[in-house]
Amino acid sequence: MTHAEPQTVVSAQTPVTMARAIIGGFDDYRGKFEQISAGARGRFERADWRGMQQACTERVDLYDLAVSLTTAQVRTLVGEAIKAAPLWEAAKGEYSRMVYHRTDGELAETFFNSIYCRTHRHKDIDDNKVFVRSALPADWEPPETGICRRYALNGSLPRLIAQILDDYAFSIPFENKRRDVRNLVRYIKDHPVDGILMGRGAHLEIVKSVFYRNKGAYVVGRAISRDGGRCVPFVMPILNNGAGGVFVDTLILDPDDVSVIFSFTRSYFMVEAPIPFEYVRFLQSLLPHKKAYEMYTSLGFYKHGKTVFYRDFLAHMEQSDDLFVIAPGVKGMVMTVFTLPSLEVVFKIIKDRFHPAKEITRETVKEKYRLVKRHDKAGRMADTQEFSHFVFERRRFSAELLDELLRVAGQSVRVEGDKVIVKHLWSERRMIPLNIYIDNASEHELRSVISEYGNAIRQLAAANIFPGDMLFKNFGVTRHGRVVFYDYDEICYLSECNFRRIPPPRYPEDELSAEPWYSIAPNDVFPEEFSIFLTGRRRGEVSRIFRELHSEIFDAGYWQGLQQAINHGEVVDVFPYRRKKRFDRGALAQPGEE
Repeated sequence: MTHAEPQTVVSAQTPVTMARAIIGGFDDYRGKFEQISAGARGRFERADWRGMQQACTERVDLYDLAVSLTTAQVRTLVGEAIKAAPLWEAAKGEYSRMVYHRTDGELAETFFNSIYCRTHRHKDIDDNKVFVRSALPADWEPPETGICRRYALNGSLPRLIAQILDDYAFSIPFENKRRDVRNLVRYIKDHPVDGILMGRGAHLEIVKSVFYRNKGAYVVGRAISRDGGRCVPFVMPILNNGAGGVFVDTLILDPDDVSVIFSFTRSYFMVEAPIPFEYVRFLQSLLPHKKAYEMYTSLGFYKHGKTVFYRDFLAHMEQSDDLFVIAPGVKGMVMTVFTLPSLEVVFKIIKDRFHPAKEITRETVKEKYRLVKRHDKAGRMADTQEFSHFVFERRRFSAELLDELLRVAGQSVRVEGDKVIVKHLWSERRMIPLNIYIDNASEHELRSVISEYGNAIRQLAAANIFPGDMLFKNFGVTRHGRVVFYDYDEICYLSECNFRRIPPPRYPEDELSAEPWYSIAPNDVFPEEFSIFLTGRRRGEVSRIFRELHSEIFDAGYWQGLQQAINHGEVVDVFPYRRKKRFDRGALAQPGEE
């Protein structure tokens, strides 16, 4: 005879109390999130770049802190009943009614999911107890106030641009407003974009909120043709001159260049977005190839971005039938990586045992990924989403892949019936591994990608990140041809390294010795040895190009100079567009970073 599990008695009022506690925790989180985001304007006007970086880190940390506090409150309120499925089912129903008409209801649903996952260790997830799929109406419309200002493209173009600059003015003046208007008018006339920006009857729609990131303030909008059939995205970056004034740095009209500004390799924007869904919908109209989860993440709602990614993943699995396979490229010493050919994503799992050359632990690897999440990515590190107890259908795994995963990551991967369950993994945008790209590149492509590789190392260093292992296999190439770092197990802060020149040999025999003739501490780095990273069958070509374009990377003095700047509190300019796109400021012109 079997005995049923004792049932936890849940009073009728308990689900309401629980739902109110969770929505209260969410409201507190949203208030603090918006407060930090709203403060970006003041930090930009004061040129408080260190404060901007600290605020970004604080805002990333805010979510987990809010979940921890709210989970503790819920435990106190409901006690032992917190594990009861009927309670969560009832609480979800109450919560759905509370968030149904909110302008941030989708974020509130994700917060509810987070509380459940924290209490259930990411197990027993189904749509009865959490919002696997959103319960919000698909035809929800925002308030009539809208998120954009509208400008008709009629009459004087200089007057219109001057009006826009006035509407997006700051508490500090423009350095030279007349010059900025002139630069914008000239650029628009030289880049008419199929006539939309010069055509009568067309109009502009510009987001009321300014987007802030690092040292830049970005005015984001679109030009729409008279018949509404054509739409051109644009971004107008505004910078602080550090002397109490601002200036328009350029105008970005090319959709690919706009896409780079919203790249998965960039830090999250600070923007006041009271209706997140509407902001995402607007941004997707500018960049239709971007997924909604990428747009939510770009706005700083990275947890909800993770929710939308998972929903997209489930939908894709229902609509496809290809098999997961081992990802192309050299197998990692720390991670095993697999992908679905029809999905532009890779999944990364920590191996059970590392190569002897890797003197790190599993927890150290996790900490490195957390560091990247909280740090300025400088456009050169791929953002990731972290998952626990991720469930796949077994039938979608090739036999070769499943054997590989169980062999090298058996502590994290298990098979239960028709499911493959991964205890812990990261998802990341799939790119072409740099070593594979180099092998197949034309001469022009090779020069361009080696230049990008060097720029990636430089810009990571400017953001106080030293990648450690700079082998080509640890970098990827995006569809825009940008080189991005994605292997984080050896990264560290640049300021923690001790860059040294190799001491001259004491005797002729020193150079023939298998062992170095000088002492080496754990944090010592010798840039003269970086040529060992320039490997592959095209090593000669690669080395020649790299030394021509980036020879200072082999010089310890170059790295020591960067360290001094960082230690003195300098925040180096790294903007998401190339130097040649920047407007002429006359005698005030300054070089860009890319």
